[in-house]
Amino acid sequence: MKALLLALALPFVTLAQDPNTTSETPQDNKLVIYQLLPRLFGNKVALNKPYGTVLENGCGKFNDINDLALTKIKEMGVSHMWYTGVLEHATMTSYVGLPADDADVVKGRAGSPYAVKDYYDVAPDLAVDKKARMAEFEALVKRTHAHGLKVLMDFIPNHVARSYHSDAKPAGVVDLGAQDDKTKAFAPNNNFYYLPGEHFVVPAGYNPLGPLKGPGEDGKYNEFPAKATGNDVFSATPSVNDWFETIKLNYGVDYNHLRQTHFEPIPDTWKKMRDILVFWTRKDVDGFRCDMAEMVPVEFWAWVIPELKKVKPSLIFIGEAYNPKEYATYFNKGHFDFLYDKVGLYDGLRRLMRQEGNMDDITHVWKVESNGFSSRMLRFLENHDEQRIASKEFAGNPRRAIPAMTVSATLGSGPVMLYMGQEVGEPALGSEGFSGEDGRTTIFDYWGVPEHQKWLNQGKMDGAKLSAEQKQLRDFYKRLLTLAGSSEAIRKGQFYELQDANNLSKEYDQRQLYSFLRYTKGQQVLVVVNFSDTKTYHPNLLLPAEVVQRLGLPANRTLSYRDLLNGGEARSSLNLTLEPLSALVLEIKPQ
Repeated sequence: MKALLLALALPFVTLAQDPNTTSETPQDNKLVIYQLLPRLFGNKVALNKPYGTVLENGCGKFNDINDLALTKIKEMGVSHMWYTGVLEHATMTSYVGLPADDADVVKGRAGSPYAVKDYYDVAPDLAVDKKARMAEFEALVKRTHAHGLKVLMDFIPNHVARSYHSDAKPAGVVDLGAQDDKTKAFAPNNNFYYLPGEHFVVPAGYNPLGPLKGPGEDGKYNEFPAKATGNDVFSATPSVNDWFETIKLNYGVDYNHLRQTHFEPIPDTWKKMRDILVFWTRKDVDGFRCDMAEMVPVEFWAWVIPELKKVKPSLIFIGEAYNPKEYATYFNKGHFDFLYDKVGLYDGLRRLMRQEGNMDDITHVWKVESNGFSSRMLRFLENHDEQRIASKEFAGNPRRAIPAMTVSATLGSGPVMLYMGQEVGEPALGSEGFSGEDGRTTIFDYWGVPEHQKWLNQGKMDGAKLSAEQKQLRDFYKRLLTLAGSSEAIRKGQFYELQDANNLSKEYDQRQLYSFLRYTKGQQVLVVVNFSDTKTYHPNLLLPAEVVQRLGLPANRTLSYRDLLNGGEARSSLNLTLEPLSALVLEIKPQ
């Protein structure tokens, strides 16, 4: 058996040709991102009335993300804060001088954070003093930096709210659409696409607040001529399943004429969006998560990202992307720093957590799906778009995240992300209003996040109301993310998969177990996970001699293995015990 295993490993010098390794040179890109919606994070109200108002269900504020909150989050190993839903967006809530939007073109009482109403302002819901809302956001940025954390925010480039109008734009800025020729369906310097001579029609059957009545709700919305809808619907009558509350921005692509491009001279929309990004960069934001990046021409990114890095060279751009065939284009031509790894690792791990997939799903990601860009792919198991792990629609058990999140955080040297509430097993129970019972935490409604609120504990942020199991789960995330952000091997090490090397090993069940090495000259770690929720395995893991050589370890020395994730004394063998839904991260050292 040993001879066979030795034959499986090629010499150390042929690293790039070895089918068990990645071919890329890893980069130290191990950002540890914590995503939160300020609207949800600090909300202490637990009423959770479906379709409830801001006064009934409450709303978190920028000021709730205080020094204590930032201290607690940084203790999780976090390096970057992604504040989601900061920009002013369409809402059914009114304040003095800030009227509510027409409910017929708003999704949810609070409104979608991705239907931006003013690129130059922040959501008044998030401020204690509505008139000082920008100052409160600026204080949050400064406070975040004081804790040694970086600030990320959303940039939504593809679409805006139907009610878009900037009251806060700087002097001299011309509003989007203000100078458009509305007699033309397309013009290179128009900011929007039009349907001349047609009135916009609210989708039939749209019921914004269920049994309640929203502001201005009458099944009508005055928009003439009608504008194209955000998800590329060039019709005055979008369906209720479209992004009908938004209008698509024109980047110089004539969709009605075979997508002909008009990029020279630089389209007006490009310049306006560059100026918006510069505005927020000068408020000391450190990076942008770019919504639906692939719905905007890559030529725009190729132009705008270098423009922004002239203003702040350290700025980072993360693209929400779903087409692996285009990763190289958006990295090499579009200049993105990072892209989502959703259709690759996320989808594969989701299948495994639901007992529907196999380990080939992981192998495919590092061999094929990432296409040599593993260290630039953002890995996650939850975000505002995806279902909660603990929900019945996903895995039904937050502990199923333990092996999957370990792989997500350690497989590559790229960034990893945690979504607020994931660390305490939030299951997103119930129907919040516009957001039905779908396993997701609403981004459309005013709501309290119940399991997160147990940790929040009315602002004490001590987790006193969490169950013992929740405390253990949160501690796992803290240990894992801290390790991922501090381990040299995980941050920038090479990768070597051990599935083939152990396919004949007793009790190594390749349907449930996955193992790999991450290593530099200074540190070598072995990661082993068990996806089974019922079976304990006792494999005797094998490290072939050529693999030991590859790690730079002396062949004539006994090796020891210390568990960096779970603690405990170093062991002298790889006779392992892998309990259901467990993970080990073993540092390898000569004795």
